[in-house]
Amino acid sequence: MGRRFGSIGLSLDQPVTRLTVRRSDITQVHGPEHDRVTRYLAQMCSHLGLTSHHAVEIEQAMPPHAGLGSGTQLALAVAAAVRRLHGRPDDPRGDATHLGRGARSGIGIGLFSQGGLVIDGGRGTQPGPPPLLARAALPEAWRVLLVLDRHSEGLSGPQERAAFDSLDPMDPAISGAICRLVLMQALPALAEHDLPGFGSAITAIQAHVGDYFAPSQGGRFTSPGVGAALRLLADAGATGVGQSSWGPTGFAFAENEREAHRLSGELEARGALKQLDLLICRVLNRGASVDVA
Repeated sequence: MGRRFGSIGLSLDQPVTRLTVRRSDITQVHGPEHDRVTRYLAQMCSHLGLTSHHAVEIEQAMPPHAGLGSGTQLALAVAAAVRRLHGRPDDPRGDATHLGRGARSGIGIGLFSQGGLVIDGGRGTQPGPPPLLARAALPEAWRVLLVLDRHSEGLSGPQERAAFDSLDPMDPAISGAICRLVLMQALPALAEHDLPGFGSAITAIQAHVGDYFAPSQGGRFTSPGVGAALRLLADAGATGVGQSSWGPTGFAFAENEREAHRLSGELEARGALKQLDLLICRVLNRGASVDVA
């Protein structure tokens, strides 16, 4: 349809990426995702012409290759911290490009900057990450149940590129249906704080996307366990059910905290979480926090 990919996504309060960058006599990086952070730090220092050394403490990091955009958030966290430490202006879009993020989706960049729910327009002929088209706040009462399978990983790197290369172009009728679901159902329902309407649109979008990518990920869901848990959640009354990116993380929406705990209890009672983790998350209607100690 003239552009490639197109994305819709939202920001949650967990899982979290949190790190601290300080000036140091020698460069040292401690914590999870050590190798990635070391690379991002070196790239940012080169990009900004910095010759000083830094100590980085990674206190928390999102699980990698789980469909949560952890790489982009980690890269932008390093970039923002280095810029703030040296009094340089913020440039998340430029930093994402320099650090090799945002090649297909601009969602991670938009969420780092603004939070809430964001939509990008996919890749066109212009260089750089896709443009952001819309941003909206979500009702604070809504909750998102994340179902995580820490024994499985979604596609990334060369495997992800090979998967895209192997898939036939999406049927224009399906692409058109997804666009209408976003523009004429999901966004209006969100504006009216109508979770059943919003969730119905998200579930339908996820069914289209999951079926399209099924040949590359082994089915509509990457993790069979997550898929089974999501089906149970839907049967128990959850809405907006789907998989985040390549997964294996799945999600479902609940109207409020009480309903989220009821749905979680249904999964516990049916023994659906024996090898899975479940988080009850709040929506996050703000961008990343960059504090100076």
